[in-house]
Order: sequence, then C-alpha cells, then structure tokens
Amino acid sequence: MTEPESAQRTGLRPRRRWLRWAALGASLAVLAAGGAAWVLYTKLDGNIRTDVDAVNQLRRFDAERPEQVVHEAKNILLIGSDDRSGDNGKYGRDSGTQRSDTTILLHLSADRSSATGVSIPRDLMVEIPECSRPDGTATSPLFAQFNWAYEFGGAACTIRTVERLTGIRVDHHLVVDFTGFERLVDAVGGVEVCLAEPVDDPDAHLVLDAGPQTLDGEQALGYVRTRKGIGDGSDTQRMARQQEFLTALLDQVRDDGVLTDPAELYRVLDAVTSSLTADPGLDSLTELYDLARSVRDMPEERVRFMTAPRQPYVHDPNRDELVQPDADRLFTALREDRPVPEHDPGDASGSPSPGSSSGPDSGPDSGAWEPGSGVRASRTGVTVPDAGAATPEPTGSPTGPPPAGEPADDTAGSLCG
Repeated sequence: MTEPESAQRTGLRPRRRWLRWAALGASLAVLAAGGAAWVLYTKLDGNIRTDVDAVNQLRRFDAERPEQVVHEAKNILLIGSDDRSGDNGKYGRDSGTQRSDTTILLHLSADRSSATGVSIPRDLMVEIPECSRPDGTATSPLFAQFNWAYEFGGAACTIRTVERLTGIRVDHHLVVDFTGFERLVDAVGGVEVCLAEPVDDPDAHLVLDAGPQTLDGEQALGYVRTRKGIGDGSDTQRMARQQEFLTALLDQVRDDGVLTDPAELYRVLDAVTSSLTADPGLDSLTELYDLARSVRDMPEERVRFMTAPRQPYVHDPNRDELVQPDADRLFTALREDRPVPEHDPGDASGSPSPGSSSGPDSGPDSGAWEPGSGVRASRTGVTVPDAGAATPEPTGSPTGPPPAGEPADDTAGSLCG
C-alpha cells in the first residue's frame, strides 16, 4: 500500500465511527420515543375500567333483549353516575347506593353521517325488570322512576330498562363519574356559557353571575346538575342545559386545536379515560379511537341532542311519562336507522316530536320544542324560557306545552351579544 492510500484510509476511520455512533444514537432516540409512547398508551389504556359484571348479567337475559335491526349502526348508552363515594363524597353523603344522574342514548347512523343523542328523564316512570343486585340478590319487577334501575342493578339493569322502554338494542355503554367530568372540563381550560340570570344553588355548590362565564370543572358540574338555582327548576331544563353544555364542550375541543396538540390531547385523554367504565367492546384506547375516527367527518349540523317526549305523569306531577305516539315514532326511527320524524305544527295534541336528525335544520341550533318544557335550547349554552310560556313553581315538572310558533326570549343574546 502506498503512503497516500494508507493516509486516506486512516482518515476515513474517525468518520465511519462517527456515523456508527450517530446511527446508534438515532436508534436509541427512536426506541426511547417509542418506549415513552408505549408507556403513555399503557397508562391511558389502563385507566379505563371494564364492566365485566354488566356483561355477565346481560348474557343471562340475552333471550329477552331486542334484536339488532341495522348491524352497522351503533347505539351507545352514556350514563352519568351520581355515586358519592371516594372523591365524589364532597357532592353529598353516600348512603351505599347510586343512581343515574344523567342518561343519554346515543345513536350513530350506519354510514356515520349523523348522530342523535336522546336524554332519558331520570324521573320518567318506567317498567324496571327483575335485576341482580351487587350482593347477588334479585329485585322484583316494578313500575318506578327510571333512575332507580341503576341503583338496583347498575349499568346492566339500566340497559335492560332502556331496551324494554325503547325496543332498541344497546350495543355498548359508558359510565362517567363526577370527578371525571370535572377533570375533562379543566383539561380543556374551561367551557364558556352565557347565563340569562344569576345562579345561586348551595346544593349544587354553584354561584354564578349573569352574562358570559367560563366555567371550570367544578362549576361546570354544578351547572349541568343544578335544578333549583336556575330556570323553572325542572329536570327538563336541566337536561337541555346538559345537552347544550356537551355541544359547547365538543365545539371547544375541536376549535381550540386540542386534537392536534399532543400535550393538550394527552391531558384530555387522561381525564376521559380515568373517568370511564365501559363494556369490553369500548374498554381500550384503540377501540375508543376507532369509534372517534369513524365519526370525525360527521358534519356538525348532523349531530343532534334531544329529550324523549315527556309530560307530567298523570298520577304525580313530580314524575314524568312518555308522550305517545311521539315517543314510539322517535324510538322506531332510531331502531331502524331512519331520520327522526319532525313535529307537525298542525298536530292538535300539542306534543311535538323531536326534530329530524337529517337535513339543514337538524343541528343543535334548530331548537325543537320538547313537550311541556317551556324552554328552547340555545347555542349560547343556556336554556332560554319561551316568552309566552308560564313559568311554574320549581316544585316539580312543568305543566302544559309552550305556545307553538312563538320566538324564544333573547335575554341571553342581549347579555352576551
């Protein structure tokens, strides 16, 4: 070997060593990033609790459950539990039982072009089937208010009660607790609402001024739960506030870029997964992601929240009963994955059906009247009393439907522009 060749090879060795170290460093960085991502994924995935007990109970009664009519469509029961044990204890004493504070039947169309969420009043009088208690004993079938089902037999009893009421097969269920809801709102930096009047409700731990407000997690929980401190004190208005708040929360998550910011997205996912108890079909981050991905292109105007048509129960004005045939038309449409029927203004019964889940007027802005409510949902995040409807005392459900065709009060608009 000549001297120039030897010198040239000697000069290449440090360069090759540097390239090898660089490649090794890059490989370690990739592995570290992958390992960190796996740790985060495992933590989030492990946050979700699986409701094995509900699955086992439902399997025992599978023969009596309704058949699934449109297999590609999905019906998911969302349950907000008022369990006051553990961290939830500050919201009241725990008597050893819990009831469903909020229940929404969410229908996703087969082509994922629309979604309809139907709130089921907790004071609705329904047939509750025989259910298994956590201690293994069984309850007898009875006619009682809806939220007793969760107290008697948890999610499984609630699902069977909903299926018996609607004829709709529930494919999945998700249970969210108080503290999880708080953490979610705090994770997105609070949610803005607009109040037509001040709120002061010691039972809900809530004091708010009139006008635009950005609610933190604890305030938001009080806002969606309060009855005595706002409006006419009815559960109907409370459900409308819950629906409007959920719409505002979803809009904020999307508009603020939370889904594209890794740090913010992790905080949101950690809050959500920590609060969830799910059936085995939705108890993993992958399954929840697949569900979210299937609806990501759904137009906002095709997402609809409404309340099951209800009116004061004939034997007790502090309880509710379904308005027929409106309720059957609604449940049949959801069961068969058809557009929800619109209210016929000429209907002499005075009990309008919820609005359609398809078409340009089907979004949350359409403000369909709910039987006997005297309120209309507004996009400002507050339920506005109808200008022509009488406001009853907050001792029970409101009576009588609002006058058809009259505009809603614009108090919120004058306060918040």
